[in-house]
Amino acid sequence: MRSEISVGCQATGRPAAPDALAGTELTRRLLLRQAVGLALLGYGLLESDVLRANDLHVGRIAPPAKLVTLDDTSLSTANLLGSVVILTFWATWCVPCREELPLLSQYAAEHSRQGLRVLGFSLDPPEEIAAVRKVAQSLSFPVGFLSRSSAPGYGRIWRIPVNFTIDRAGRLVDDGWRDHKPVWTAERLERIVTPLLSRS
Repeated sequence: MRSEISVGCQATGRPAAPDALAGTELTRRLLLRQAVGLALLGYGLLESDVLRANDLHVGRIAPPAKLVTLDDTSLSTANLLGSVVILTFWATWCVPCREELPLLSQYAAEHSRQGLRVLGFSLDPPEEIAAVRKVAQSLSFPVGFLSRSSAPGYGRIWRIPVNFTIDRAGRLVDDGWRDHKPVWTAERLERIVTPLLSRS
């Protein structure tokens, strides 16, 4: 006698009764429908993230973003009107990010009196808090986990580093998804951010 259960057979090894087969077929259909439904939901969520990122338009009001810092302080772009804001998305394992962060930190420190604010969103998982804290200690701007923060209007963050610049009136000035070379350099900061700081 077979001990394992196979499709269409009961544990006894004899063919299953028609009612049992109907139940098995019903269960398969239900599982298939649920799997298809979850796949469509996942695709829909991915599609909605892409659509949200496509809704970004330079010159229009930037979508709201809220950073929850490592010390649980909430910083919202809505509360930073009047400042020039850079949203930077990075991770400790991202080499270009780690090369960009010191430059951005130095620039932010040099221009904070002119009203520059940088919010750093780490894509690391929260269990990597020690590594994120170590990087954050060397930066002049606040850092938090993206998973604990909110920036849905910028789409699914799939490529890093990626940065978005918002002017004093809350308008998007630089869309990181459209940048062919998205890493901050001294030249890019001078070209994109410095002119915004000279305007009141």
